[in-house]
Amino acid sequence: MGELIGEVLGTFILILLGDGVVANFAVYPRLPAAGYDWNTITIGWAFAVIIAVFVTGGVSGAHLNPAVTLALAVKRDFPFGKVIPFWIAQIIGCFLGAFGVYLCYRDGLVGAGMPNVWCTGPGAWGGVEYSLVTAFITEVIGTAVLMWGILASGDAKNMGLKDNLGVFVVGGVVLAVGLSLGGPSGYAINPARDFGPRLFGALMGTTGLFSGLYWLVAPIIGPLIGGILGIYAYDIFVAANLSE
Repeated sequence: MGELIGEVLGTFILILLGDGVVANFAVYPRLPAAGYDWNTITIGWAFAVIIAVFVTGGVSGAHLNPAVTLALAVKRDFPFGKVIPFWIAQIIGCFLGAFGVYLCYRDGLVGAGMPNVWCTGPGAWGGVEYSLVTAFITEVIGTAVLMWGILASGDAKNMGLKDNLGVFVVGGVVLAVGLSLGGPSGYAINPARDFGPRLFGALMGTTGLFSGLYWLVAPIIGPLIGGILGIYAYDIFVAANLSE
């Protein structure tokens, strides 16, 4: 139960600060629109991850991501019996984090007609929306890169990073993925991060969040596959070649 509480708290922090920076971008109560850009969002999300992992890592291992939990169960010694409870805790925490964002930004969000500050979606270039296939592939690759950073930061046989520095590596990976790969899909790279707030936003009246199959394919199935591919790739190409 303590581990599950840690996952709820960690994902709550993740979304409170992560979706919080998106809400700040959307309704910008302090600065004109030019004061916020994609860099603002990616940096805010990176520090949201850093703080969430730092606070709860000693309690639950700070998976905070169903893709991470599944990958560790498939290729590490994390018990499969804990996977579903962890997933449920992560979704609950993300849902509650979105509620926290709503409480903080309610006036602006209501005034703006409850825009989507909750979850990801396909990007567009030249007025043409990125396809579901492209968004899906990007989520798979982005989540694999996330797994590489997570595994390397905790691998004593690699660079020997201290646990209290590993959180900054993970946050840096999230920042890099957002800056480099975030365009086509919004870089969910975490099914709970997308689904919990998406569900909350739909209940609050944000429209179109569950239209079509995008919400299932890109931000949920994509990261789950990417996490497994990422951990296998790390073990084959990195861990197998590390010195004892």
